[in-house]
This record gives sequence, structure tokens and C-alpha cells, in this order.
Amino acid sequence: MKEILDRLMRGARPSDSETLSRRLSPEEQVGRQVGALFGLLTNVWGPERLVVKAGKMDALGLMKSERVEEQVLALQRLVYDDPTLDTVPEGEALLQAVDELEDAIADLVARRTVEDKIEKKIQARMQERQEEYYREIKQQVLREDAGPETTSTLKRLERLEALEKISLHRSAAELLRPRSLSEVVGQDRAIKALLAKVASPFPQHVIIYGPPGVGKTTVARLVLEKAKQMPHTPFAKDAPFVEVDGSTLRWDPREVTNPLLGSVHDPIYQGARRDFAETGVPEPRLGLVTEAHGGVLFIDEIGEMDPMLQIKLLKVLEDRRVTFESSYYDANDPNVPKYVKKLFEEGAPADFILIGATTRDPSEIDPALRSRCAEVFFEPLVPADIVQIVEQAAQRLGVKLEPGVAGIVADYTIEGRKAVGILADAYGLALYQASEAGQADAPLTITQEHVYEVIQASRLSPNVLKKASSTAEVGRIFGLGVLGYVGSVLEIEAVAFPAHEKGKGVLRINDTAGSMTKDSLFNAAAVVRRVTGEDLSNWDVHVNVVGGGRIDGPSAGTAIYLAMISAIQGRPIRQDVAITGEVSIRGAVRAIGGVYEKIYGARQAGMKRIVLPEENRKDVPQGVTGIEICFASTIEEAMALVLADGGAVSMASAG
Repeated sequence: MKEILDRLMRGARPSDSETLSRRLSPEEQVGRQVGALFGLLTNVWGPERLVVKAGKMDALGLMKSERVEEQVLALQRLVYDDPTLDTVPEGEALLQAVDELEDAIADLVARRTVEDKIEKKIQARMQERQEEYYREIKQQVLREDAGPETTSTLKRLERLEALEKISLHRSAAELLRPRSLSEVVGQDRAIKALLAKVASPFPQHVIIYGPPGVGKTTVARLVLEKAKQMPHTPFAKDAPFVEVDGSTLRWDPREVTNPLLGSVHDPIYQGARRDFAETGVPEPRLGLVTEAHGGVLFIDEIGEMDPMLQIKLLKVLEDRRVTFESSYYDANDPNVPKYVKKLFEEGAPADFILIGATTRDPSEIDPALRSRCAEVFFEPLVPADIVQIVEQAAQRLGVKLEPGVAGIVADYTIEGRKAVGILADAYGLALYQASEAGQADAPLTITQEHVYEVIQASRLSPNVLKKASSTAEVGRIFGLGVLGYVGSVLEIEAVAFPAHEKGKGVLRINDTAGSMTKDSLFNAAAVVRRVTGEDLSNWDVHVNVVGGGRIDGPSAGTAIYLAMISAIQGRPIRQDVAITGEVSIRGAVRAIGGVYEKIYGARQAGMKRIVLPEENRKDVPQGVTGIEICFASTIEEAMALVLADGGAVSMASAG
């Protein structure tokens, strides 16, 4: 680098430089070198910066000095950036100082050259980045003006809108669903009870029990509509009815999502909105309990809900609010919107009336939930109700029914929803056949053949397999059982033969009937001996519950006793009478449960008389028609009501 400076200062040709050196004195040569060095600094820094720097280094006076030595000192202060230098070089020190300055300025020039080159690259790169940033801003502005749509997305939207106009499905349930409470069949008492609890100035939470397909959901919806029309209820005209299936609601311990109570979408991890994610703000999402605020939250199959979710729901019912929590929430964060802050600090309103529906027994529902709710029981539908439902549905469809069609449907189902489904299928079949015959515009009539074809295709079985008969039989009697909310008759039969060896008779009952039925059998055997004096050890007696039905309670005791008496003594039993009741070993007929359901089962089977324990008299609902209800407190009274011969006790002969 020093050689380059020499060439710049002395010229391009060495011979000329040597000639010039011989002509100049040593002082003049040093002066020329110092001038050249000042020129290089001027080129590197520029005149203005050189003057400013000289002022800071207190070198302006030295630069203007006539003495070369002081000019060299000025160069030292400028190049070494040290204003404290004050020794003026002289003699050999002067020449050495000039040489050192040449080296330092050579390094400075080289560094400046590299810096200029890098600076140009930086400027070029910055220019590229600036242009790229400009293009991005321009595209963003264009997107904001035009929206997120493109030609492709607009075409897809148009296609979706065209598809929305095409519909092949109309639900028969929606078309045939009752539109007012007066159109609901067979639930007058349940409707009044539900209205009393909901359409009140002080509405209560309610759990509705009942078999499937009897109108629980429809009635709940219509009761709210009725309540909104009454001036004394707290429901507004636009009070919502929010419906959800409890079997689909699950509690997530991670609280990632909770459609019932609401959840918090934490930034980054749980898909919060982009602006929330960028600022680290958690986003609360409201649940169905808030959507139902001011109205009714209807949870179908509430007994299938997750137990933990039921507990959380109870908390909401108490507080009438739902709270939100998140470790990401910072009350002091200025980026948190006011509505988010309000939800985290005060919660969301959830003041609603809960109506839950279930097909389960009340004992299977959480006691804490039951304690906060009133209870309403819907009744199973009788054949006459199904007939009425089918006839109403036919009127809405605008079709005629062949005589007996509604009765056939009633034989195969006790669910209103299922009955409407059978009629809708038969309607479709009749319409298809009419179209095939070229009679699509003719008045449509649904025949028995249409209904039977639908029943066979659906593999349906008659709802009641055992029906009453006017002919009395020996060793055969109808007991009564309950499954869910539906009662049914149980066919119990008995046969008796003299034992091969006196005193070694065998007493048997089918194992599938259950252990409690075996206890009833032994109780009945004791009563047989007490009442008639007959020792059953002299007989082989076999009792059978036809169909292998399992009996989980002692209520078949009286029926088993009467079947055994009939078989041993050959006394016929009326086949249009059903009986229920526990028998004690002293011959008393004791109370049982499920009275209403058992009356329903007897009516379904066409029984003319049902015999109940005297202790259950208070449990019989008012207004039961179509069947004679009798009561017995002792087994002798029961015999008189069931045996065809009037029930006179026949005592065994001595020995």
C-alpha cells in the first residue's frame, strides 16, 4: 500500500521520481509528502468532515502552520484520532512519523475502499427489499379492496349456492309433528304437569321421564311457546329453545372444547383468531347454556351425559352464569378487548330453564340433578292412541286409510314416532305403485297390504304376543311385569304330577326366571299347604315363565301360587284376568311397584280385569278406563277374582 502512495505522490515513472528527488531539498520533499497525505485524507473523508474532525482534534491551527513539523502533528492527531498528542516531531523522528502516517493512511484508504464496496452491496440489497416490501403492501391493499375472493373461489361459491337450491329430503316427522298441544295424543296429564312447572311466574327445572317416541321433545317445545304467550311468565316473545342430545355431549378434561358450557381457545394452541393469536390473547367461546339464556335448554337423553359434565352443569344452574379461565389471560394487557375482559372477570349469563328428557328409570339419574329438578312422567301410548296418531297423520298427508290400517300399525308399535314412520313408508309404497300404474294423480288410499309389506320389510314383530281369551285354562295365568316405562303381561304356566315316591316330589322353575322368582315359588309352596293343606312333597311341580322372561322382583308370587293351585287341583283360571302382587308365607298379598305401567300392560293385552294388592289402591291413577281394577289383601280374595269357579278353597283329603 505504501508503494501505491509513493506512486500517487511521486508520479507513475520511477526515473522521473528520482530526478525530482534530486532537485528538491529534504524539507521540500517532506512537505510534498505531507501535502499528498492531506489530499488522501480529503478524498477519504471529504473536505467538510476533515475540517470538522480537525476542529474536534484541535488540529486546525496546526494544519495552517507554515512548519512541516506542526502539519505532521496535525496529521497524527487526525489519523490516530488523539487530540492529546503534543510532541512536534523533528529530524529523524519527523521522517519516521511520516512513514508511519503513510502506512496508517494506506490502511485507512484500503478499509475505505472495502467499506464502499460493501456499502454499495448493502444499498442494492436494501433497494431490493424496499421494492419487495412495496409490492407486498400493494398486494395487501389490493386484497383489502377486493376482499379474499378470487375467480376460483367465486365459482365455487356459485356452485355451492346452486346446490343449496336442490333438496330431495322432507322429513315425515317434521311434516307430521304436532303443531299445538291439543294435537298431542295420550299425554294430557303430563302436559298439564309440565305447563304448571314451566308456564309459571317461577318456572322450575324439569326432568321428563317416559318411553321413547311419546312426544317428550315436541311437548317441551310447545310448552315454551304456550308460556311465551302468557303474561305472567318471565319468558320473552323471542325466548330461545335450544335442543341438544345428551349422548353426544362429552367432558374433555383438557377443556379444549365444551359445546355445552363454553370453552377458551388459547392463542397458538387452540386456534384463536389470528389477531388474538398474534397478540397472545385467549378467546372465550360461548356454549349452549348462554345461547339458551332467557329460554329453555332441552337436553334429550340427559341420563347419558358424562357424570363430570352433569356436575359442571349443576354449578351453572346454581350460579346462573358460566365462568372462563385461562393461564394466558392478563387483565393488564392493553390488547385484551373489553368483551373478552368482561367474560373472564364476570362470566357469561346463563339464566335458563333446563328441561331434560330420559328413558331411564329415575333411580339411574344423578341424585344431585334430580334434587334441583321437578319431575314429570310421560305415559306409554295405548293402541287407541296409536290409532288416533295414524289417522291424524293420514289427514296431514291427504290420503285415505283402508279400514283396519291404523289398528294394524297399533299392533306393531307403541311409539308415536315409529307409527308415523310406518305410515310414511306405506304412503311412499302406495305412491310408487300408483305411479307405476299410471294413476299418480288419482286419490291415494293406503291399504292393509301396503302396511303389511312395510312391516315385513322392516322385520317388525307384534307389540303384544300374549292376548286375553274368554276360555279358562288349567295351570295357565297372566302375571304382569315392567320394562322401563312399559308394562307387559307375563305368561306363567304350571304342571303337576303325583310323585313317584310319596314325600319325594320335586319343585322346579326355569333358571332364566331369576333368583327372586325362585323365592316366590317357595313362598307360594308354603302358602299352598297353609291354605289347602296339600303337601307339595307329594307332587312333582314344574313352573315355567313362558319365553324365559327374567323377573327381577317378587311381584309374580300371587300368579305363581294360583298357577300351582290350578295345576294341582285341576281348577281352571280365567284368561282375561291379569294379577300382580307379592305373596307372603302367611298368605297376604303385598304391595308392588310400577302400578300404572302394569295397568297399561294389562290393557295392551286386552285384559278385562286386573287384580292388584289392596295396599296399592292409592297408587291407581284417576280416570283409568277400559279395564276393571280389583284389589285383594289375601290370597283367598285373589283366588276368588281369578279362578273360574269362584275361588272356593278345596282342602286336600287327610292322608
